[in-house]
Amino acid sequence: MINGLIVLNFRSFADDRGRFFESYHKERYLKEGILCDFVQDNVSVSSYGVIRGLHFQSGDFAQAKLVQVLKGRVLDVAVDLRPDSPTFGQHYSVELSDENHLQFFIPRGFAHGFSVLSDEALFHYKCDNYYHKASERGIIYNDPALNIDWQLPQGKEIVSDKDLELMSFESLKNTMNF
Repeated sequence: MINGLIVLNFRSFADDRGRFFESYHKERYLKEGILCDFVQDNVSVSSYGVIRGLHFQSGDFAQAKLVQVLKGRVLDVAVDLRPDSPTFGQHYSVELSDENHLQFFIPRGFAHGFSVLSDEALFHYKCDNYYHKASERGIIYNDPALNIDWQLPQGKEIVSDKDLELMSFESLKNTMNF
């Protein structure tokens, strides 16, 4: 695990009516070392094969994220962009699903993305800073320097035109544009 990343596992209660789980409890997160004041929640719905990312916001608009899957299954990926970190340029991935109820905390200083491994995924994330279009940055999902296994068969990836135009990790390092 890369320093700063936190995978959280909380109980879910199920019976013949369905399931219940507490998705956020500030005191519990403070005990885990998550000191963020979350200001924005986002939800995306995606189909099998979709890869979103690798995204981040730079400068004053950098964001920490607390992510979880409400329906379906994804591979969630964080790339360390902290230049002084011993794990700079390394990534960590974890499978999040509506069955394992894991949450993943990604602090500022990381790029983030995910691939959808189920027919559909309902993905929820809390951010500690507001979205700011001019500060949006990213790294191309298939950068060979990062060598991320998105756990999708070749040719089954669905990537937006915008994400296909993202820069390589090497270009990002050379511009120090993060």
